[in-house]
Amino acid sequence: MGAGPVVELRDINVVRDNRAIITDVDLIVEPDQHWVVLGPNGCGKSTLLRIAAFREHPTSGSVRVLDSVLGRVDIRRARGAIGWVASGLADSLRPELTAAEVVVTALHGALEPWWHTYTDNDRSRAIQLLKRLGVGTLAHRSFGTLSSGERQRVLLARGLMGDPAVVLLDEPASGLDLGGREELIGSLEIMTASTVPTIMVTHHVDEIPAGATHVLVMARGSTLSSGPIEQHLTGEVLSEAFGLGIRLDRRPDGRLSAYSSRPLG
Repeated sequence: MGAGPVVELRDINVVRDNRAIITDVDLIVEPDQHWVVLGPNGCGKSTLLRIAAFREHPTSGSVRVLDSVLGRVDIRRARGAIGWVASGLADSLRPELTAAEVVVTALHGALEPWWHTYTDNDRSRAIQLLKRLGVGTLAHRSFGTLSSGERQRVLLARGLMGDPAVVLLDEPASGLDLGGREELIGSLEIMTASTVPTIMVTHHVDEIPAGATHVLVMARGSTLSSGPIEQHLTGEVLSEAFGLGIRLDRRPDGRLSAYSSRPLG
């Protein structure tokens, strides 16, 4: 990989069924950054992340991830350097697979372990990643017997299995209860403390890990604010994005919380 941004999305436009989904959005991620893409449902966040993951093409605009340019490279090879974590992936995995098998299959982008050969070192790395994310004791448990929160932490480990140069997370806390969400955020904070850059999509401020450095706030398919999180994630920006008076609190531990400042009644 050469010098420069890890992810470089410029002038991204997406039109589906004559409807603009994304309009003129840029996202430039440097190697030492951890980005959050935040905004209301339907504003184009997940579509933008799928474009960065080489899983969708924009209608127009340029997409470079690492040294690969979308449209000029074998996307199967390009995806090998991108860690991909999405809540919907859990439904594609056979419940009888062990957690360690779920993790190790990421080496070849597979959903089943019998399609490829894995070494003892591969299996050992999978277990070490599970331990790193706090679910090492689940390595030999069936994936289908795990709680939703445990599954998501296993998928985080899976996203790191191929030693990716960037990790993309599409609403990883979706559907989790409070306990599962907080455990997952603890694992996300382990990831953001590492040198691997990340981009996480969410529409909940409370899900942002303390290590996040930058934010792209979207509304109606466009950029509302983008840059360092301390300057670009504010109550005013959130109020405009969500169409409601929002107050943003920054906790001493680095976490954020947001709530309506509108009086009741």
